[in-house]
Amino acid sequence: MELKASNIKRLSNPTAYNLSVLGFIAFVILVVGSVYYATITVEYQWRWFKIPKYFMYQETIRLYAEEDGEIDTIKENGKKIDILIQQEDGLKTYTVPKGSFNWDEGDMTSHGDLIAEYSGSWRMGLMALGVLTTLKISVIATILGIFLGIIGGVARVSDTPVLKWSAITYVEIIRGSPLLVQIMIFYFVLGTTINKILAMNGLPTLDPEWYGIAALSIFTGAYVVEIVRAGIESIHPGQIEAARSSGMNPFQTMFHIILPQALKTILPPLAGQFINLIKDSSLLGMISIRELTKATREGITTSLQTFELWILCAILYLIMTFTLSMFVQWLERKGARR
Repeated sequence: MELKASNIKRLSNPTAYNLSVLGFIAFVILVVGSVYYATITVEYQWRWFKIPKYFMYQETIRLYAEEDGEIDTIKENGKKIDILIQQEDGLKTYTVPKGSFNWDEGDMTSHGDLIAEYSGSWRMGLMALGVLTTLKISVIATILGIFLGIIGGVARVSDTPVLKWSAITYVEIIRGSPLLVQIMIFYFVLGTTINKILAMNGLPTLDPEWYGIAALSIFTGAYVVEIVRAGIESIHPGQIEAARSSGMNPFQTMFHIILPQALKTILPPLAGQFINLIKDSSLLGMISIRELTKATREGITTSLQTFELWILCAILYLIMTFTLSMFVQWLERKGARR
């Protein structure tokens, strides 16, 4: 590796390298400048200062009068204040923090008047909830996809027709149809049927999230099957013969000899598949699952911050996929040292 690196350095031209760096910087400046010019042309007002509330915000609590009445008593209750309002059906008590109201005893209140306004507890914002939902769905679907892929990959190389043909049928059907169509089938067809059966038997129904996870898992598993199959077939047949001659049965040979070695081969394509899974989870917004993309659309609907939120959405997806990519590269380097 050191010889290869030194040869590359010898072949490199420092002047050309520096010019390419300047070219890259100029390209970035050109792209950013083009976006900025476009926003000026359409008279778009950037409001980045509102972005933090989409990750964490302090809830604002407002209490309104339910009926017409009169402020009867205002008294301290520890660190808070009790406001007692005389209404037709009796006294109504509002317990609020100090300084959160502007009423005096004897004031008249009408239905809908703001009694008090104060800051509540901190809550996670819309984008943070979307990221957590995306990560949760991706992790669960990844685990199930690996499980299905390993079973399907082993069945794919099996000599037993029922196993091999079932695996081939599964792979061809799933890979031959769009993921969005599969999500719709899982939710509207299987989901409606299963939930109706559960409800008829007095059992709790399943949330749309689980049908989305099932669709992603089965879709990912079909691709993992082919990845696992290629990894298994890359192992030299002599190792299988050696394992069998030492007394191992086919199951032991596969899970103690073949799969551990195939893992090093299949790790890079597996990483690419699961990076795609994170991005494919954006389709689950079509069945009312508030993952990152749907959370972004909801935020745009209420705030009209189109540019900021879509750019933020892209950055968050990039952070998730880049982190996974770096983790896989670390696993590859760690495995190469062994």
